[in-house]
Amino acid sequence: MSRLQKGMPFTIEGFYALGSVTSVQKALSRLAKEGTVVRVAKGIYARPKPLKSFPSIKTTATAEEVALSWARKYSYSIVPHGLEEAYRLGLQTQAPVKTVFWTSGPSREFKVGNQQVVVKHAAQSKLRWANKPEGAFYRALLVLSAEHTSLQQLKTALKRLNLASNEVIPVIHKLKLQPTLLSWQNKLTKLESELLS
Repeated sequence: MSRLQKGMPFTIEGFYALGSVTSVQKALSRLAKEGTVVRVAKGIYARPKPLKSFPSIKTTATAEEVALSWARKYSYSIVPHGLEEAYRLGLQTQAPVKTVFWTSGPSREFKVGNQQVVVKHAAQSKLRWANKPEGAFYRALLVLSAEHTSLQQLKTALKRLNLASNEVIPVIHKLKLQPTLLSWQNKLTKLESELLS
């Protein structure tokens, strides 16, 4: 238990190789009562972590970490919602009110303290290129209007992706081929030609 990083969520299944399901559940239940671990969601626990500024106050995993741990546990794809990606890339100035993810798994909500994360089941097309720069750009475009997004905003977003100079045009070309981004075809073509000129 001491080898587990404090504040990071872990799943109960990871311990089933050490004994029977019942004995592992009982052991974790006992550790939770002692305060050695905290149950942060069904089947997910974390070791409390003292705050640096106030060691007497202990924190556990964030709601976002719990959501990501849940997705790993069941091998679900999980990606930030398009509005979250748009905000991170500077394509919109207003931060989303809630943290929302899209997933291949079922819709769920995770609460840890006063934090809340919403996970929504989404079509496989929205989960394309998970954890890749083009995926972040793609999801942002899915929720925005081409008409109300300037070429300058798109250039800024591309810079924030930290792509190598030889990767930018292939990414734009890849996005132009997506049927879900039909309304973006003209704008992406203009962007491509400006960057090539």
